[in-house]
Amino acid sequence: MDALETNRIEFDGESFSVDAALVAESLGIGLSLIQTLMRLGKITSRCERGVDEDAGRHRLTFFHGNRRLRLVVDDSGAIVERHVDTAPQSPARTLRSLRRR
Repeated sequence: MDALETNRIEFDGESFSVDAALVAESLGIGLSLIQTLMRLGKITSRCERGVDEDAGRHRLTFFHGNRRLRLVVDDSGAIVERHVDTAPQSPARTLRSLRRR
């Protein structure tokens, strides 16, 4: 388990705070670029709250280009699961790419 795996996510019951170093390393981006890319909308995120058997867990997903970081955290902010992969492009993004050619 690397040092980032032991990081906790701050959660106040309504909002999350994730260490930028965790996002940067996972998405393969320089730490100094994280804020700029987020402001430009080049890094986006999604937060989902677990229900039923997943109650008490939250899935935080960060997207950059075709990279995706998924973090599953519990209510205490502990990272339960961390997964980085290549995200499929949305049909709208693919269509825009084709129109530009």
